[in-house]
Amino acid sequence: MLSALLLSFAVIFVAELGDKSQLMAMTFALRYKWYIVIGGITVATTVVHLVSVAVGHFLGLSIPTEAISIVGGIAFVVFGLWTLRGDSLTEDEGDKASRVTRSAFIAIASAFFLAELGDKTMLATVTLATDNDWVGVWIGSTVGMVAADALAIVLGAVLGKHLPERVIQFGAAVLFFVFGVSLFFEGVMPGTSAPLIAAAAVVAISAVVWIVVVLRKRRKSSAQVSFERPTVSKDS
Repeated sequence: MLSALLLSFAVIFVAELGDKSQLMAMTFALRYKWYIVIGGITVATTVVHLVSVAVGHFLGLSIPTEAISIVGGIAFVVFGLWTLRGDSLTEDEGDKASRVTRSAFIAIASAFFLAELGDKTMLATVTLATDNDWVGVWIGSTVGMVAADALAIVLGAVLGKHLPERVIQFGAAVLFFVFGVSLFFEGVMPGTSAPLIAAAAVVAISAVVWIVVVLRKRRKSSAQVSFERPTVSKDS
């Protein structure tokens, strides 16, 4: 149970980084007290993830472990691509986050409940519950999401628009890719060191990609500065 709790906490915490739920939490925190926002998020998350672990647990009873690992690995790679793409609030979700209602708590809880249905964090919770203790997954995933959204509220209030959003998204995507390839090769080649090797390869490739991106941006910036710099004639 403890291992399932810690794994679920880590996976869901990472899944929430850059997710639209964090954007909603930041927006709600601008209008309501922080403890009301956290309370609404906690209630909605508890219910959604209870449904998720129930689905994952009962499906997992009849699915082979290797198949679960393979499907779970593919799912986590998809989550990584989803995270890398980024997330944004729809117009309807933005209206829900800014509208004053008779009960802020109910408004926040219902908005988060609807936003999480079918979201990647819910799908990740279902995947985790197929092969882990469901109580640990339920508690860990709930705490992980609440912690991530609480961090979003704090960081949003302190740092505002200075958050390196793209860096956070890239790091979260890499961690999902690591989880994904590890699960996939654990199902394809169980009992070998293939999952560890694949995870290390993902980290190495990601580091190279990040370095290349940073260097290209610096070269582009330097080229723009050189192009915009005025030339001084010798006669002057």
